[in-house]
Amino acid sequence: METPKSLIELLYEKIEEYGITTYELTKLKLLKTTAIVVPSLLSRLIVVFVISTFILFLSVGIALLLGEWLGKLYYGFFIIAVFYLVVGIVMHFYLHKWIKKPVADLIIKQVLK
Repeated sequence: METPKSLIELLYEKIEEYGITTYELTKLKLLKTTAIVVPSLLSRLIVVFVISTFILFLSVGIALLLGEWLGKLYYGFFIIAVFYLVVGIVMHFYLHKWIKKPVADLIIKQVLK
């Protein structure tokens, strides 16, 4: 029959092994989740950057065109700025939920994959 001390030492060793295994498993799960989420978000950010650059240059071109038609170049930039202000206000009040929920769902879906 084993002594109580050896049983306690055996139990302590098993608990220590369990803790180390749980820690390693958590690290691997986190690494897997990160490996899924980061590339997905990075590729989407690159697409958003390219589209934003396109919209920026298109806006400058339209502003210059409007300014030329109106006689002063800065009139075109004011018109484009007011347009984006109106779009921003509309998006803030009406489309905030439509944008926030899909983005949150996308991130959650990627994490749980």
